[in-house]
Amino acid sequence: MNDFTIHIYKELLLNLKNKGHSFQTFYNYLQSPEKNAILLRQDVDDRKLHSLQFAEIQNQMGISSTFYFRMVPESFDVEVIRRIYALGHEIGYHYEDMDFANGNPKMAIQSFRKNISILRNIVPINTICMHGSPKSNYDNKDLWRYFDYKEYGIIGEPYFDLDFTKIAYYTDTGRSWNGKKFSVRDKVHSAEKFPVFNSTKDMITAINNEVFPNTAMFNFHPQRWTNNTCLWYKELLWQNSKNWVKYFVINIKS
Repeated sequence: MNDFTIHIYKELLLNLKNKGHSFQTFYNYLQSPEKNAILLRQDVDDRKLHSLQFAEIQNQMGISSTFYFRMVPESFDVEVIRRIYALGHEIGYHYEDMDFANGNPKMAIQSFRKNISILRNIVPINTICMHGSPKSNYDNKDLWRYFDYKEYGIIGEPYFDLDFTKIAYYTDTGRSWNGKKFSVRDKVHSAEKFPVFNSTKDMITAINNEVFPNTAMFNFHPQRWTNNTCLWYKELLWQNSKNWVKYFVINIKS
């Protein structure tokens, strides 16, 4: 079975459920963390209908998770946001305001306030998560060197409010689960005790063998996941080309 298909995505969720893992939104985890919690985080960067498909699949399985939307046409969609929220999921802001403001913190916080207000006119917003563009000169998390997001009614940002030495973190950034060399900003300081996986199938094997971490956050980019063969190969080729750009950017900055 090819990786990054809806088929294997469903298999991953089913095996996590069957092994007794609970699922929480990021907001609910911060309020009252459960034992063996799995936090499913979706960064809606593009192809927003793929995110709606993820939300529907999870809803059918009795799972709630968190979806972070950007304020760009590829992501932001009032109807999609409302439909995902109605399925019992959390909506958050996938902020990139330092990028929008060309690194100017005062302009960036104005942009942040405006965008949070727009989203809150649609659904409640309690958490945020940075968007990391590999080609940008700015790290959007740097906005919080100058301001405090909690002053805007935000209770959490994963990169600041989760201890990834205790919570395993797995991201499909770079269209792989072990693509650290292709990740410019989607990085955490995790403990070496957590296993590294080469594929979703490897994760499923670890879950069934009961050697998967008790608590973990998954970061999915739903645009990468499809059963459509043509779209699957298009995404593969596009991501491979992006990975070489990311690899170049990382090595230039190091």
